[in-house]
Amino acid sequence: MVMNSYSPEGMLISTEKNYRYISSEKGLEEALRDGAILEAPVLLCDSEFNLHVELPSGLAGIIPKDEVIYSREGEPAKDIAILTRVGKIAAFKVLGFVKRGGRQIALLSRRAAQRECYENFISDIVPGDIIPARVTHLESFGAFVDIGCGIVSLLSIDCISVSRISHPSARLAVGDVIRTVVKSVDERGRLSVSMRELLGSWEENAAGFREGETVRGIVRSIESYGIFVELTPNLAGLAEYREDVLVGQTAAIYIKSIIPEKMKIKLIIIDVFDEPKKKLLPKYFIDTENVSHIDSWSYSPRAAKKIIESVF
Repeated sequence: MVMNSYSPEGMLISTEKNYRYISSEKGLEEALRDGAILEAPVLLCDSEFNLHVELPSGLAGIIPKDEVIYSREGEPAKDIAILTRVGKIAAFKVLGFVKRGGRQIALLSRRAAQRECYENFISDIVPGDIIPARVTHLESFGAFVDIGCGIVSLLSIDCISVSRISHPSARLAVGDVIRTVVKSVDERGRLSVSMRELLGSWEENAAGFREGETVRGIVRSIESYGIFVELTPNLAGLAEYREDVLVGQTAAIYIKSIIPEKMKIKLIIIDVFDEPKKKLLPKYFIDTENVSHIDSWSYSPRAAKKIIESVF
């Protein structure tokens, strides 16, 4: 278990402390002395791949190409990784000041901020630690999340929830701040994270439903033997096949039976309709503000023969 004082990029920019540092040359000098990590938007990338940062102090802020990304292996940053920072928030430390063309310029280092984050936080993380993350982009196989100062980890699609989804966008959007549990750390210090262990067991989710109720669900997959309808991100039930149903539709579903020993919920689809996508915040069944580590997690009820669990 580690204490985290290193936030994903974008979470410091609106703080009073950050603004005080970046709003004047005196504040930037103070940040240099304090070794503070700051944030500001990246305005452009010049022809030499230096990033120009917007500072309300009026000073020009530049992150030189070699100071954009920290790599433990010493590999140079790929050009595309630098270009994609334009228009986004960057974390950085102040390296110093120089004069160019009669203008005072603040030299900044995102690399230094990332190195400090890695050495003081990420290098101490072990599987089972619960950490915040910010979604940076989505791919068909999962979501990439910032776990501190722009250092990225993979949240694979099968770790987002127990209920299967066809694309991470069914759960997440770029910019979402979520809680994750560290799944593994490889020999190069790279982390992979998971989310489903924080979204409740089968019994915890099923406790919110009763036989005989008609509730709302989302159609997640259609098979020849039936239709899987999601009740919550970690709970789905099976309804009989119908030809007029499409994946992604919202369904009014009657709960026919709940069978814990088989981890099954039998459903009857009453109606289906198209509904605009709504932003739904994840419901955590662990107090992630006060619990920072779990050793294991069991999804399956005790009476179930099938075991779904995670051991960290």
